[in-house]
Amino acid sequence: MRVDVLTIFPEMFEPVLGASIMRLAREKGLLDVAFHNLRDFTDDKRRSVDDRPYGGGPGMILKADPIFRAVDEARAIEGLPEGELVLLSPQGEPFSQGMASELAEAERLILICGHYEGVDERVRVGLAPREVSIGDYVLTGGELAAMVLIDALVRLVPGVLGCPESKSEESFADGALEYPQYTRPVEYRGMRVPEILLGGDHEKIRQWRSREAEKRTGERRPDLWGGRR
Repeated sequence: MRVDVLTIFPEMFEPVLGASIMRLAREKGLLDVAFHNLRDFTDDKRRSVDDRPYGGGPGMILKADPIFRAVDEARAIEGLPEGELVLLSPQGEPFSQGMASELAEAERLILICGHYEGVDERVRVGLAPREVSIGDYVLTGGELAAMVLIDALVRLVPGVLGCPESKSEESFADGALEYPQYTRPVEYRGMRVPEILLGGDHEKIRQWRSREAEKRTGERRPDLWGGRR
């Protein structure tokens, strides 16, 4: 998977991309991330990417021109597909495991990290990106949201995880939360692993896990369980 990130803070990404699963994915050649600093697509001495909003109001707005020019450059790279354009925005459709599975099928994504009070509306009109939100709260910028999106997607790329089955049994994979998990020792501070998990009957274990997943989802996220039915 190839991911191009349009941002004014490319330095934020390397500590995350250089650790854990994303580091391994890059080392295996399964994830390629490139950065396009929006300040490189400006013409003034201050390399300004933002300006005051027309009509007044607080804050600053990301200008359209650097974003358009950065997208043009990214799409002009030879040998790469055009890529699906994604704008990280609190106004976007909620990010979910289902959307992660869908986006993970793309050969290439181009992520636009919003910032300040938002982006010039002409970015939405002229480039028609898919807008994605990771939650109903406001971040300083879209960089953290982009990292969340990349992390969720890379786990679904074939060959990234050491155990391919694990991604199909995680929370949200089938519209439910994951069942309770235990590991050694059998007993810890008076708390014991359920006997059914120690018996070796895989069908009974499967049924127990299914019941527990349903119970936990109903208690904690009934909105998910209702949609699953």
